[in-house]
Amino acid sequence: MEYIEQNLKNIIAEVPDLDREAMSACEKRQAALAKPPGSLGKLEELSIQLAGITGSVKNTIEKRRIIVMCADNGVFEEGVSSSPQSVTLSQTINLTKGITGCSCLAKHFGNEVVVCDVGVNAVINCPGVIDRKIAMGTKNLVKEPAMTREQAIQAVLTGVEMADAAKADGVKIVGVGEMGICNTTTSSAVLAVLTCSTVEDVTGRGGGVTDAAFAKKKQVIAAALDLHKPDKNDVLDVLSKVGGFDIAAMCGVFLGCAKNRIPVVVDGFISIVAALCAVRLCENVRGYLIPSHHSFELGYQIAANALDFDAYLMLGMRLGEGSGCPIAFEIVDAACAVINTMATFEEAEINDDYLTDIRKTDSFTVVER
Repeated sequence: MEYIEQNLKNIIAEVPDLDREAMSACEKRQAALAKPPGSLGKLEELSIQLAGITGSVKNTIEKRRIIVMCADNGVFEEGVSSSPQSVTLSQTINLTKGITGCSCLAKHFGNEVVVCDVGVNAVINCPGVIDRKIAMGTKNLVKEPAMTREQAIQAVLTGVEMADAAKADGVKIVGVGEMGICNTTTSSAVLAVLTCSTVEDVTGRGGGVTDAAFAKKKQVIAAALDLHKPDKNDVLDVLSKVGGFDIAAMCGVFLGCAKNRIPVVVDGFISIVAALCAVRLCENVRGYLIPSHHSFELGYQIAANALDFDAYLMLGMRLGEGSGCPIAFEIVDAACAVINTMATFEEAEINDDYLTDIRKTDSFTVVER
């Protein structure tokens, strides 16, 4: 136990800060492009962030991968979901076939999808699913801790392993998704602790439940928090007591991508809670995160506020799986296209003296990520 926890601490220590020199150089090039200062808004900010991540002003994201962590949750026993637990198994397999919401979008845009089982409550006979099963789902968090601290660390390290594999495969950008019935329950519990929020403020209906089941869901989360009293200053304690294998593993992917200087896209509610866990473990991770869409799930905005996130897309989505990532990849690609191919004033043979006064009042600054 002591060895694997030290291993995680060593990984956290390896996460670098953003390359500020590259960001400054990118900012100067943006200022020289033939356009009014700041007129491409978030695309300009995103290109500066990418420079900080990679150390290069010009970047491409021609190899894109979505990593989906799959696991079941013992709290299913409490009747907090409208879906049968068997959906986790079915959709874990279907993700490899390109027929789920996330994987059909990924296939359309030419993205890879890597599906990893870290705790599905079934034996999976599917060669497309990577087997890293920690257990047959977590325990019922309203009765006992969801997992041991060692299992939580194992899940995080599995996520780091998936990020390391992406780096070895030449992947230029990663998206992080999940599959697991009841994981909005676990995510809400984790978020409530980390942000000192009330259960009511962070708990939504997830995949859709009756009024009675929704009330039960909030009661279950409140009871679990009261029983275990997770330490908000210890992410591993929170994850082990009221989290899920999927959330912990996703946290590891965010951490591993930052360690490897890979930009990583945050999907919806479960994904952003996992991202918050990663940032609480290592503040430097924040600079490597790119939000995709604003999830319709209730607690999303609280997590976004905690991370100082402003999502790129407002689509009313709340599917999960990583479904926002393929769309966000296209926005990142657009940011790359601008900085890589747009002409400067000099190249376009335009005298930009007329912008001198405007630049004094309307210039943008390097985005702090």
